[in-house]
Amino acid sequence: MKKAFFFVLLLPLVFASFLGCSKTVRYSPEEIKDYPPAIQEQIRQGNVVIGMTTQQVRYAWGPPATVNVIAPTAEGRPREEWLYAMGMGVFMERRLLFVDGKLVDIFPEPKPAAAPAPAPAPEAQPKPEEPEGKK
Repeated sequence: MKKAFFFVLLLPLVFASFLGCSKTVRYSPEEIKDYPPAIQEQIRQGNVVIGMTTQQVRYAWGPPATVNVIAPTAEGRPREEWLYAMGMGVFMERRLLFVDGKLVDIFPEPKPAAAPAPAPAPEAQPKPEEPEGKK
């Protein structure tokens, strides 16, 4: 009975997590056409990179879960911290730091895309031995 009750409570959470994983387009091609081609491609792929504006990040990742306005820099430039819950907030939280509306840091840093593993070297085949009489 307890297992069935637990399952009934868990099922909606699992279902909701898959809804959040769907890739939705948060922009139209018209909205990003004036950005540099490299930024357009990053947005299409759902990536954020240092130097993006707040709007470009919104196009790539959607709205943040939380926006914290933090103390300005020593020069008086405005700063914001955006928090994103990745993987339903269970697996990781990403913090983005903006200064003057430009992305200057990502915590934790995204891991670079792994290079494809090199193909395994063919195993050395032993040379067939020549018959004794042919040497």
